[in-house]
Amino acid sequence: MKKTLILSTALTAVSFAASAQEVVVMSWGGAYGVSQVEAYNKPFTEATGIKTTMVDADNPATPIKAQVEAGNVSIDVADVELSDAVSLCDEGKLEVIDHASLPAAPDGTPAVDDFVEGALASECAVANIVWSTIVAYDGSKTSGVTSIADFFDLSKIPGKRGLRKAAKANLEMALMADGVPASEVYDLLETDEGVERAFAKLDTIKNDVVWWEAGAQPPQLLADGEVVMTTGYNGRIFNAAVGEGKPFEILWDGQIMDFDLFVIPKGAPNKDAALEYIKFATDTQRLADQAKYISYGPARKSSAPLVGLYQDGKTEMGPQMPTSPDNLKNALVNNFEFWADRNTELSERFNAWLLN
Repeated sequence: MKKTLILSTALTAVSFAASAQEVVVMSWGGAYGVSQVEAYNKPFTEATGIKTTMVDADNPATPIKAQVEAGNVSIDVADVELSDAVSLCDEGKLEVIDHASLPAAPDGTPAVDDFVEGALASECAVANIVWSTIVAYDGSKTSGVTSIADFFDLSKIPGKRGLRKAAKANLEMALMADGVPASEVYDLLETDEGVERAFAKLDTIKNDVVWWEAGAQPPQLLADGEVVMTTGYNGRIFNAAVGEGKPFEILWDGQIMDFDLFVIPKGAPNKDAALEYIKFATDTQRLADQAKYISYGPARKSSAPLVGLYQDGKTEMGPQMPTSPDNLKNALVNNFEFWADRNTELSERFNAWLLN
């Protein structure tokens, strides 16, 4: 049976190599993009003969929407946030992916049971990582940071703050910093009172904020001394700290956990090869391999035991993950349904707030 499966896989690979010589993958660039090239793209090309080309975007959901609406799609696979995957799928801008077709875990557990809860929440997407928005600071210059409230406390820790130029994550962190338990954040944000309270908290630091839009910016803002603290993606900060030797520290209190997922835009030029890429990239071994390069947790349960050392050969990656027990003490899981429903409304409110 095993030999038959291997032969079948090999023949499928040859077939796809013959019919589609390139898969264009759009992701977020930086250390994250490098981790995908090393763990997914290069091995996929070696196994199938299909070339993979990586292209970067500040947020791949934006060009996907534009390309599909224009009827001129050049992307085969894209890496997007969960709320964007849900919205784009609901709008008919993504291909449906049969989750039952994804490879089983090494012990035979079906993929639908092996992915962590929420990783297959959209019928158009397959998660590859669990990541977090966290607060980071330069430990050689700043001390005494113990809670998310400190990010909003200019009297305790004076200086500029870095924030992503978006409503998402900022509103949640503002409420947690104002004393709202993580378990009550989204119930409160469903009310006008909760939204007002979040913006009122943001008002307290608004004049001291440096806004960022791309994931590579927060570590650069810290390195240049433009901010004393910034929100950022945990993997980008890890890469700067461990990969580049910067004296950066992560505050896990108030972290907001999320998924990134692979999707296939409607009308992708190489749809079949794109699906094979996703199956390959989200198998147990490949997701574990990515953790060698960046501290994002694999979206499969069976990958966790295979996560070992960073590429430096000495740093244990388990404690660096958002999902490490020590990092989960006051964590919030992004409510993708909330943002899929409210993103447009709250983004407009946020943009108006920025101008006032």
